[in-house]
Amino acid sequence: MAIKPLLRIQPGAILRALLLGAAVAIITPAVADNLPEVQRLIKQGQFPQALARVDAYLAGKPKDAQGRFLKGLILTEMNKPAEAIAVFTKLTEDYPELPEPYNNLAVLYAQQKQYDKARTALEMAIRTHPSYAIAYENLGDVYAKLASQAYDKALQIDSSNPTAQNKLALIRDLITTSGKSGGRPQAASAKPEPVKVAAVTTQTTATSTTTTSTASTTTTTLEVATAKPETAAPPAAPTATVVSTTPATKESAKKPAAPNAPETASANKAAKDEIAKALAGWAATWSRKDVRAYLAHYSSDFKTPKGMTRKAWEAQREQRIAGKGGKIQVSYDEPSITVNGDKATVKFRQHYKSSGLSNSTGKVLLMVRSGGKWLIQDEQTH
Repeated sequence: MAIKPLLRIQPGAILRALLLGAAVAIITPAVADNLPEVQRLIKQGQFPQALARVDAYLAGKPKDAQGRFLKGLILTEMNKPAEAIAVFTKLTEDYPELPEPYNNLAVLYAQQKQYDKARTALEMAIRTHPSYAIAYENLGDVYAKLASQAYDKALQIDSSNPTAQNKLALIRDLITTSGKSGGRPQAASAKPEPVKVAAVTTQTTATSTTTTSTASTTTTTLEVATAKPETAAPPAAPTATVVSTTPATKESAKKPAAPNAPETASANKAAKDEIAKALAGWAATWSRKDVRAYLAHYSSDFKTPKGMTRKAWEAQREQRIAGKGGKIQVSYDEPSITVNGDKATVKFRQHYKSSGLSNSTGKVLLMVRSGGKWLIQDEQTH
């Protein structure tokens, strides 16, 4: 018998307004001050009024990510998933480095039982932000549901298969356990939390979602982005220098100080996160044929192929991207990232689709940190 679990937003979880980094337009307090009324209306459940206010706001600032994100939340609350999906999808195209729109797309797809699309959206969230814990947990829930469907299918073919029966029972228990918390999502506090973003302070107010379904009594949990900002690691305690009263031997004088392993590991992880975001942005600009933004991902000393001049190479890329009819879709498998100071090697398998071509190739990008950004210095295909 096939189970039909209900995927819902976890009780107590809340969707937060986006915090924008240096790669996108920063929302200053003066701009953000125009949105508290929208957030207040959302908190009070006055969604039609909130939608009218946010539409008026976006009429003057059509590219504003925070306003668009709030509109996506409002449409979700108003049970307009198709329109909400359109809003979040466009956000992923315009701001591919932000994981929250991908995560909320996955929630909407899961509510519609489009689990393959939910999985793809969550994998993109993880690629843009490898340490995004919510996306990993949601992805586990989606995989559990996909596994349940697969075992159901196996039992339809062979109902006496004891292995499939046992595994399906385990999956059902996992799904049921993950959704036992019950209840409605709690409303977020109306008090905004100040968060520093690129030296400019912005305020965000968390908003809750109450999207539910009555399709089944069995539940599986998918979490949405929380309002709690990521906190920076506390600064390392200062190290005291002890001066010896006896002269050091030559051997001890030559011995180098031991490196601080935790700090090195933390810096390495931060660099990998930045590189993953840069890679996602590169693929997204290519897919939407934004040639100027695509070329901006390459360093000034990029090693052009076959000895071409930079100008000739850029003209060739523009012709092959913007000059190609139809849509272009560029994706890639989980990359392997090796960081060495201000340089990095990124290896992955790239998947390219257009109206007249579809292929998969191995790719190696040599990247360099320049001007606070990770840029492509060399690109190799094999």
